[in-house]
Amino acid sequence: MTTAAAIERFLLATLAAFLIAVPWLVAELFSDFWVSVIAEILIWSLFAASVNLLFGYVGLLSFGQALYFGFGMYGVAIGIADFHLSFWPAFGLGIVAAVAMALVTGVFAVRLTWHYFAIITAVFSLIFYFLALTNKWLTGGDDGISFALPPAFNLGGVELGFTDPKFQYYFILAIVALCFWLMYRLIKSPLGRAFLAVRDNDLRASLIGLNVYLLRLIAFVLAGFLAGVAGALFAFFGRYASASYMFYQVSGEAVVWAIVGGAGTMLGPLVGTTLFIVVREVVSTHWEHHSLIVGAMAILAVMFAPRGIVGLWNDWIARLVERGKAPSGGAELRTEP
Repeated sequence: MTTAAAIERFLLATLAAFLIAVPWLVAELFSDFWVSVIAEILIWSLFAASVNLLFGYVGLLSFGQALYFGFGMYGVAIGIADFHLSFWPAFGLGIVAAVAMALVTGVFAVRLTWHYFAIITAVFSLIFYFLALTNKWLTGGDDGISFALPPAFNLGGVELGFTDPKFQYYFILAIVALCFWLMYRLIKSPLGRAFLAVRDNDLRASLIGLNVYLLRLIAFVLAGFLAGVAGALFAFFGRYASASYMFYQVSGEAVVWAIVGGAGTMLGPLVGTTLFIVVREVVSTHWEHHSLIVGAMAILAVMFAPRGIVGLWNDWIARLVERGKAPSGGAELRTEP
């Protein structure tokens, strides 16, 4: 095992241990409020991961992921409030609604690239945002739809659900961790390698026999799935759904989180989301214009870490490992090709 791999595994193990201990450790050191904030960070990091899948691994910058996040939310809310579904059918309805919408819009969107793709995804998001605002009979508009939480499990008469803060946190952690693991397996698979080929050079990818359009559509639908799961979890977390979460500004925030954290890296969305939400929560209690600090941080990150925070960290680890391999005299070891 290389030094870089050992460091990476140690950090991942430390992160996993911290996330598992959050309901006790963070609640003891700070308050239950921060446990709720970390649960929210997990949800939003999954949403940012949907942007990262398209931009970091396929090369498509989407400003429309809020649309599928919103469909995930409304699938859950309408399923419970109007169709009187239980927890799991409502969860499934939210995910299916998001994936179906991603498939319908993706058929048209992935025909375009570069700024044209970004524009059409934002346009789709705006169209359905205004439809959600005007059809208050179904969506509740800005007021949204609130609902009572059904239990997730009923074990021998004992009900477990999001009304229990610890169950809520661990359920969110389990689903988000599963989605990140599935995304990791996807990127390491032949399909993921094909995504990277399309990202690096779509013309060459088509010349070696890859169906660029189909690969982009698959990635688009999978990204919609991640956004839909995040939206469904957020609906359970907040006990409501609102059209305001379908606005393209929500997508823009996820784009910033993914890029600042490190597009094209697995943990970039988590790092970027954590940074901005923690700063927002800390600064907003003292200063109402906390968005100025968040914006300044984003600018500095783009200027001094163009590959994101995780990319900067990876570069630092690589340089550290290379120095360790150099001779003791300090000369750089070079090999001829």
